[in-house]
Amino acid sequence: MKSQIEEVLEQRILVLDGAMGTMIQRHQLTEEDFRKGWFENHTKSLKGNNDLLSLTRPDIIEEIHRLYFEAGADIAETNTFSGTSIAQADYDLQKAVYDINYHSAKIARKVADEFTKNNPDKPRFVAGSIGPTNRTASLSPDVNDPGYRAVTFDDLRLAYREQVVALLDGGVDLLLVETVFDTLNAKAALFAIEEIFEERNNRIPIMVSGTITDQSGRTLSGQTTEAFLISLSHIPLLSIGLNCALGANLMRPYLQILNEKAPFAVSAHPNAGLPNEFGEYDETPEKMGEQIKVFLDENLVNIIGGCCGTTPEHIKVIADLVKNYSPRKIVSLV
Repeated sequence: MKSQIEEVLEQRILVLDGAMGTMIQRHQLTEEDFRKGWFENHTKSLKGNNDLLSLTRPDIIEEIHRLYFEAGADIAETNTFSGTSIAQADYDLQKAVYDINYHSAKIARKVADEFTKNNPDKPRFVAGSIGPTNRTASLSPDVNDPGYRAVTFDDLRLAYREQVVALLDGGVDLLLVETVFDTLNAKAALFAIEEIFEERNNRIPIMVSGTITDQSGRTLSGQTTEAFLISLSHIPLLSIGLNCALGANLMRPYLQILNEKAPFAVSAHPNAGLPNEFGEYDETPEKMGEQIKVFLDENLVNIIGGCCGTTPEHIKVIADLVKNYSPRKIVSLV
């Protein structure tokens, strides 16, 4: 039986929201904002740990979701990119992982349901954002010890299990394993997801999105786009795609590969161009829209949104564009 999002994907291109971090930066938050009501006595600095804001400043996260839905997004990502015990260990907040993910999902769920109720013909969905962690299972962080690994597959699997359980309990519609720079990390996430689906005798759609780190066309762990696809094709995915690292114009050749070979829907959420010397993104919504239009003209995507530097203004341009296009036809392996 098809899920609602699978049925909608057959009818139209879906729009993913834009950058959570970019929107949070607009608020110029202080250390107190990251502690309020939860972590006043925590011994480490917490400023910049954006996932905590779902607990300490849920009003800000709710407002950001609302702005993206108002701009035309169909899918909101939860504020949980760093919501694993591995990522939170930098702040000694491993014990906060369940609360971070559960409450993040609840906030996005509330806003999505509100928009769906107001316009049932345009249902809104919540994607549980699962980031890559700050460790890599395939590469050694020590140039003097190539065999050393800072994390194991089982470490990752257990960390992802904890995150996924909380996201499911919070009511997400789908799971998004995103910004994959190491496919082994992604496999640990997918293994954990499949374990939980089996235990609960229930499954929801899964999106996977990798990141090509430079114009060599490879992930950080060295895979080409096609190898990345092949490595994960044994999982029944809703979509596979690319995000981050590159702007839309540089991402296009790798999306063309996925378009030709992927037996799933194809997604893309590129950055608003490349960062400037201050690490900021200057690409205007109109300029990004021109590049996204090329994706649509070539029928490359089923799901499109924005990553670093993108705002509701960017998403509105994209949402207005996709109304004029039909979704990419999904190829069959048969």
